[in-house]
Amino acid sequence: MTATPVPSLPRTQSRDARRAQLIEATIDALAERGFSRTTVTDVAARAGISHGLVLFHFQSKENLLAETLDYLAEEYRINWQAALATAGDAPESRILAMIKADFAEAICTPARLSAWCAFWGESQSRPLYQSRCGANDELYNSTLVDLCAAMNTTYGYTHDPERTARLIRIMTEGVWLDLMTLAVPYSVTEALETVVLGTRALYPRHFGESA
Repeated sequence: MTATPVPSLPRTQSRDARRAQLIEATIDALAERGFSRTTVTDVAARAGISHGLVLFHFQSKENLLAETLDYLAEEYRINWQAALATAGDAPESRILAMIKADFAEAICTPARLSAWCAFWGESQSRPLYQSRCGANDELYNSTLVDLCAAMNTTYGYTHDPERTARLIRIMTEGVWLDLMTLAVPYSVTEALETVVLGTRALYPRHFGESA
C-alpha cells in the first residue's frame, strides 16, 4: 500500500494545525511501514518539514506514536458516540448506528485501518495500545453489551449479551482486516452489509434488508 503524502503547511501555521498535520503523516507512515519501521524521518518527509521540527513538537518517536494513537482513539470515540446521539431509543437502531459508525467515511479509510492494525499487530505496540485505549474499548464494549441485553428485554431474545456483543465486534474487526489484506478488497458498502447480515443472523426479526 502506498500512502499519500500529507500536504505541507506554511511554517507560520498554528501549533495545533502543525501537530495535526504530523499526526496525519504518522498515520500514513504506519499504514505503509508498520509500527516498528516507522521513523521520525519518514514522518518529516511526508509532512514536508525537518526532522528537528517533528521532535520540537513531540520530543521523541515514542511520544509521536502515543499521541497518534490518542488521536485515532478519540476520533473513533467521538464518531460512534455521535452516531448514537441521533439513533433514537430502540436498541436495534442503536446497535445499527454503532455498526454503521465503524464504516463511516472518516473512519474506514485504508490508511486508518492499516494504522490501527499496526498498533494491534506488533507485540511491542500492545502495551502502548492497552494503556492508551483500554478505557475507550471498555466503554464501547459495555455500551454494546447493554444494547444486546436490551434486545433480550425488549424483544424476547435469549442470547448472552456479552457473547453477542463480542460477536458483533469481532465481525466488524474481521471485516476491517479483510479490507486491508485482500488483493482486491470489496467496497466499504459491502463490508457494512456483511456485518449487518451477521447481526441479522443473531437477531432474525431485526436488521432486515432495509437496514
